[in-house]
Amino acid sequence: MKIVLLDAKTLANNPLTPIELLGELTSYQITDSAQVVTRCMDADIIITNKVVINAETLSALPKLKLICVAATGTNNIDLVAAKAHGVAVCNVAGYSTPAVVQHTFTLLGNLMGNMHRYLNDSSNGLWQKSDMFCRLDHSINEIAHKNFVIIGYGTLGQAVATVARAFGANVIIAERPNETSVRAGRVAFLDAVQSADIISIHCPLNEQTKDLFDARVFKQLKPSAVLLNTARGGIVNEQALVDALKQKVIAAAGFDVLTVEPAQNTNPLLNYTGDNLLLTPHNAWAAQESINRLIKCIAENITAFHHGGDINRIV
Repeated sequence: MKIVLLDAKTLANNPLTPIELLGELTSYQITDSAQVVTRCMDADIIITNKVVINAETLSALPKLKLICVAATGTNNIDLVAAKAHGVAVCNVAGYSTPAVVQHTFTLLGNLMGNMHRYLNDSSNGLWQKSDMFCRLDHSINEIAHKNFVIIGYGTLGQAVATVARAFGANVIIAERPNETSVRAGRVAFLDAVQSADIISIHCPLNEQTKDLFDARVFKQLKPSAVLLNTARGGIVNEQALVDALKQKVIAAAGFDVLTVEPAQNTNPLLNYTGDNLLLTPHNAWAAQESINRLIKCIAENITAFHHGGDINRIV
């Protein structure tokens, strides 16, 4: 099998041995859209994390049999065209759950304890100037007994709920927005966010969730609320979030995702200078262990496909 990996840089130089054992692997650190057809002309299998495979590209690759998405989301693949060309598409789900959960609570712990502010104070010599043994310049709050609202209760949402309960939080599962009926164990979306001390987003980005958190919804939140997003940037309207943070409509936010990535200099969140926002560069998923699991699962998908077995098939 001829296998082409288009964006190996996203795998952080972790060993590709499980994939290399399966065939002739050609690996590129980064591939732009103009290079895809040339690089994949003889490929039986393409591995891509974020490189777009569209209908035009698929029509130019008659030998292609399988696209392995080195991620969970498949927005970069034209699934309709892949099906029409008889190309199977598979992804990898759940490989990064421990890392994303850890990152979520790292953001939350820093925000609840104002850790970033205290670290800056210590680095800037304020502790040495204290008239007592500690400094208490910024509020410190516990996760215990807070209303912890989860938006999106799949594998990640459930894992976050488990840890939130371990901290002693009161976990509330929000129903999908605009639903007329509420499933057992869930709370209507607006009721949930109105009660929230902490909101953690783990749902997909789609027509129903795009700009789910806008100025109208922010006005429903408590001024003490903390918003976390390790899902997709477009779920939260970024200008509305900046306005809410500036005007103290909500207390703080921790984000690992933006609407356009890589980040653009014009993004409102990048230009916000307040100390109630923590922004990380979409690396919540990228623990070494996660990437190793991802590589292993890609190899398993390729092996299963080659032998006619079950793969994590999208089309």
